[in-house]
Amino acid sequence: MQYKLTGKNLEITSAMENILDRKLTKLDKLFDGNAVAYTVMSMEKGRSKIEITIPVKNSTIRSEQTGNDIYALIDDAVDAIERQMRKYRGKLIDFYQSGQNPNKAYVESVEAEEAPIRIVRTKRFAVKPMDATEACLQMELLGHAFYMFLNSETNEVNVVYKRNDGAFGLIEPVLDDED
Repeated sequence: MQYKLTGKNLEITSAMENILDRKLTKLDKLFDGNAVAYTVMSMEKGRSKIEITIPVKNSTIRSEQTGNDIYALIDDAVDAIERQMRKYRGKLIDFYQSGQNPNKAYVESVEAEEAPIRIVRTKRFAVKPMDATEACLQMELLGHAFYMFLNSETNEVNVVYKRNDGAFGLIEPVLDDED
């Protein structure tokens, strides 16, 4: 299995990389040869964190573990990925053996499980005028995955967000006035 390893606020040592490589190779039997495990190891507020994301057909297998010992977290995250993949493969096998189209049956089972949308919390806050770079810094300081702000250059509400590859994205709304 291939993997892409990123470190945030943490220096990735060769020992960490070797353990991750050894643990992920035991998953080769569950994934096809060109599967890629996107791994992010970080240190936040004195605690270690590891996130492993593996895109598979029609789904994503993901594990996020937080604790003090990064080596134990690697074990826990890979074990969680293995459990999820075995469950995913079991569902696919059940769909095939029942003679159904697995994609259609999966969609129907998800639709059957869906509950009505329920908003459980509403937050209100004042948006401060700032540029996109400052908004990214604020988002990082808060430890959030996205941040809404009033763009001081355009006077519009924008959103910055953290992408899976570690870069940032900016969402600028466009009003469709041609209706």
